[in-house]
Amino acid sequence: MMTQKEIIEKIEESFPNVTTKVIDEHQLSVTIDKEQNIAVLAFLQNIDFKELAILTAVDWIEERQFEVVYNLFSYSDYQQILVKARIDRDNPKIQSVLNLWDVAKMYERDVHEFFGIQFIGNNDLRPLFLHNWLDLPPMRKDFDSLAYSNKVYGKFKEERDK
Repeated sequence: MMTQKEIIEKIEESFPNVTTKVIDEHQLSVTIDKEQNIAVLAFLQNIDFKELAILTAVDWIEERQFEVVYNLFSYSDYQQILVKARIDRDNPKIQSVLNLWDVAKMYERDVHEFFGIQFIGNNDLRPLFLHNWLDLPPMRKDFDSLAYSNKVYGKFKEERDK
């Protein structure tokens, strides 16, 4: 079993340009360059972060970036790591982690569908829920849900305001 301090030392020793931050005694975050996602995640998997609990994204619209977040667990070390990589919002692409975790297939499909992020190497990014969707991905901060609802369902907002 490794302590959190030992885990941080191993990460920083292997990847000197990452930023680590302790959140609490059982959780930390690691900020990486998007080009490092496979190397860092494979390294963490090899030191016993076997479970990819979720893969999600955050829209930093003002900064014109998305942040792809990998939430990993090590049950033997009783630690959780949030691995974060920023990508360009106007050309959102990052390497798929399918070769590391089979469960990533569904997570990457979900993030692709709701944010529009491309996962290079995942050839199955079919919609899970939004079949025939023709608008911006709905979790992007520039998606206007009221305008979409008015377009699809009628001008209910203006009628309700009278």
